[in-house]
Amino acid sequence: MLLNGLFPPITTPFYPDGNVYFKKLEHNVERYSRTPIQGIVVLGSTGEAILLSDQERRDVFKAAREAAAPEKVLIAGSGIESAIETLRLTEYAASLGYDVAMVRTPHYYKRQMKPLNVATFYRAVADRSPLPIVIYNFPQATGYDMPVEVVRELADHPNIIGIKESCGVLEKVEAEIAETGKSRVRRTLQVTETQQAVTGRMLAAPAATPPGGGVVPASALGGAPAAVAAPPKLKTRTKEVGFQVLVGSAQTLEDSLELGAVGAILAFACPAPTICFEIYSAWKEGDIELAKEKQKRIVEAAQKVVGESGVPGVKYAMDLNGYYGGPPRLPLLPPTAELKAEIERLMADIRN
Repeated sequence: MLLNGLFPPITTPFYPDGNVYFKKLEHNVERYSRTPIQGIVVLGSTGEAILLSDQERRDVFKAAREAAAPEKVLIAGSGIESAIETLRLTEYAASLGYDVAMVRTPHYYKRQMKPLNVATFYRAVADRSPLPIVIYNFPQATGYDMPVEVVRELADHPNIIGIKESCGVLEKVEAEIAETGKSRVRRTLQVTETQQAVTGRMLAAPAATPPGGGVVPASALGGAPAAVAAPPKLKTRTKEVGFQVLVGSAQTLEDSLELGAVGAILAFACPAPTICFEIYSAWKEGDIELAKEKQKRIVEAAQKVVGESGVPGVKYAMDLNGYYGGPPRLPLLPPTAELKAEIERLMADIRN
């Protein structure tokens, strides 16, 4: 699966009593589907996945899948501490039509998370997973930072296609890009004629047809031939890619792209997908000056909303920008009045 572009790791909406608010989840996904992002991540860290029950995770996967546009790449955050439970959730996501599984590093038994443990875990999952795997390294939350050497080793697995590197350290991102670039594994992917990802749901969709079937009656064409065949199915081409490095820090997005990252999974894109995409788009089109200018616009806001405030800050910023953020689930607490005022100030010029 092609992972070029911008992916918000969507939040999980809750009622004030803590139950999942599925209607608002569907509202958010439908709105994201109308933005220029390449896809969405369901149940990443911003989705409070670790605070949900197994059944809730499955229900959230299902609701998001049903609301998402078919051309948006769907990435399932299916990482759990054990390989067997990770596989069970990944298999469920695959049955719904997800395109990729993002698996965070196991971390609870930190002293035992040696390179061999971690590499064996990912190989065991990737060997049996029906979906291609993206490694998820987020040491600020897990307290475990996957070494570059382990990433390089795993890049040789045919079913491990990339990493979301959320350490925020550019030197490490650069090292991962350089080292994984040495992998001989190359994948031939289907892409659209404009070099966009082709999802399984796009391929499964029936060809566009006029009302009443696949033939247009002559009466509707004003003297044209008696029948016109329905438009052909999606036209695709192929593209060869290697191991794909995505980043998780909005503050360093442009710098990361310059180093060779193919895209980003950004919590700040939850309240502000358009401006984040504009940074990527300007860089992609070679307008580095514009990309840097747009990057400067979001640095302070991203640091406060995501880096300092976490999920509660992201959700409040979403409320300001027409998405439903709502309350976080305990033990997370809503922002204070002072923090809300600061977020309002920083988000005033960042609208969608």
